[in-house]
Amino acid sequence: MATNLYWADARVQSYRDITPTVREFTLALEAPAPVSSPAHGPGAHLPVQLLVNGRPQTRTYSLVSAPEGQTCCIAVKRLEQGRGGSMAMWQLAVGDRLRVGEPRNDFPLSLQAPAYLLVAGGVGVTALVRMAQTLAQRGAQVRMLLAARSDEELAYVEALREALGERLQTHVSAHGERIDFASEIAALPAGAQLMCCGPVSMLDAARQAWAQANRPVADLRFETFGSSGRLAPQAFQVQIPRQQIDITVAADCSLLDAIEMAGVQALSNCRRGECGLCAMDVLAVEGEIDHRDVFLSTHEKQQNQRICICVSRVVGRITLDSAYRPDRFDAAA
Repeated sequence: MATNLYWADARVQSYRDITPTVREFTLALEAPAPVSSPAHGPGAHLPVQLLVNGRPQTRTYSLVSAPEGQTCCIAVKRLEQGRGGSMAMWQLAVGDRLRVGEPRNDFPLSLQAPAYLLVAGGVGVTALVRMAQTLAQRGAQVRMLLAARSDEELAYVEALREALGERLQTHVSAHGERIDFASEIAALPAGAQLMCCGPVSMLDAARQAWAQANRPVADLRFETFGSSGRLAPQAFQVQIPRQQIDITVAADCSLLDAIEMAGVQALSNCRRGECGLCAMDVLAVEGEIDHRDVFLSTHEKQQNQRICICVSRVVGRITLDSAYRPDRFDAAA
């Protein structure tokens, strides 16, 4: 179970549409809070409590600009086939209230590398905007690749162009443009870092090219968003025999949220498919697992023996083994 010891009331101060599907929100905290701490630098994200289909749920969104006083700025992509969090955010109006947690940074920017390559796919750019601006201001050797499905979905391209100039390169899939990770990595000097945020397919391509180039694993840093997958979300069945649970996971609900609501205590932390803390053993699957994490290796995903329940989904039915074990007193009973 993941916990946040700090929650504060906030209200929507303003919002604007960055692209047709990405909306930026400026949130004002109603009491002094650690949101303005200098520790929450580029790469930090903000936990937000929302009512999704009448249930309180937590989502995390990257801080796209440095917090100023008691205000902070996040951006949310509208996903009509997602888990409902983005649609709940898009329904907010100026003045509406919500609760936010203390920012965390699981994707920090190191300032010690000789060069940097930033790679963003779609709304993944929100985690890299401040990195690009910070590195440019410091005079660092940095280039950025920004990928999107269409020209109008190149979020924050104007701000990034202002910071980076010709060091920003865009790739639009509608024009048949793809990132050549092999050549991009080959052009980097020794010790350079690659910071990547985007869909799982992009991160897998980056990891594969990085490994083939024999680059140090520690110099590749990435963050993903759990909405990306091969298959459209749909309802599926889950059995946990050890606790005699048989439930349906709705299309707009994560597997992790569903089993927690069913009374199963599950470990979790990042809720983005990165840390692996929520991984559970798969006893059987009737159908197909849509692995949406970046924690399990390609081989592990092919074996289908484990699943990261915070982001991954199933088409069909899956049987899982929970960590619950009856103690000797339960057994004696």
